[in-house]
Amino acid sequence: MRGAESAEHKMMRRMSKTMVRKMLFAALPIVAGAILALAAPPLRAQTPVTFKTADGVTIYGAYFAARNSSRPIILLFHQAGANRYEYAPIAPRLVALGFSCLAIDQRWGGKMFGRTNETVRKLGHEETASDKVEDLEADLGGALAWARNKYPRRKIILWGSSYSASLVFVIAAEHPGEIAGVLAFSPGEYFQRHPTLVEDAAKQVTVPVFITSENDADALANATKIFDAVASREKIDYVAKFAVHGSSTLRQDRNPQGAATNWRTVAAFLQQFER
Repeated sequence: MRGAESAEHKMMRRMSKTMVRKMLFAALPIVAGAILALAAPPLRAQTPVTFKTADGVTIYGAYFAARNSSRPIILLFHQAGANRYEYAPIAPRLVALGFSCLAIDQRWGGKMFGRTNETVRKLGHEETASDKVEDLEADLGGALAWARNKYPRRKIILWGSSYSASLVFVIAAEHPGEIAGVLAFSPGEYFQRHPTLVEDAAKQVTVPVFITSENDADALANATKIFDAVASREKIDYVAKFAVHGSSTLRQDRNPQGAATNWRTVAAFLQQFER
């Protein structure tokens, strides 16, 4: 039973043997690095970014540059009703761990986190899941194209929250060989016109994958279904003791009881990309 498991058992329960070995051998430096990242002061240096999607929409975002220009870039995608400021306290932590980040305002978003979604504001309206899912995919695909064109030699990691946690699997499946890893926070089959879109895409994803969600029965079932479909042998389904929806599970203001522990687990997963 889930309730009888320890936090450690929950974390390890669905790890592949390969990932378990990697994390055990790297345990001490990972924990030290995570502690340093959590203690690091927020980094405010960021560069405004704009790019056009394949269907002509202008997307607004911000690029956070790490000191090491050879390390991977993480593309950060927010949840519905939100904007790139979902990652305001998250991107600096990732930079402290050595990863550059691009956080964008997608066309399905709003004023969550006390900020305005600039892309939605300039469009004058918000797209939703009931619209063409291809339009929503175009935002993520445009971010990938921006990173690939600007930094062609660097690895790229996809990171999604809620509906975008679902779409990162679609983008990874459509761009084999271009994506180094995937992190999905609260993924699910959110697109009614395409009820198996995410599961079908996950079957084609062979890179390392990290999945987690809030401690809700339906959310956990959604995450597990997608996890089971993932083709990669290096995958983690992390069941956190304290969790909230989407990437906000790493925000201290949204998840005060669990953010620190969840951060350590994410840092452990990301450590494999530091080489």
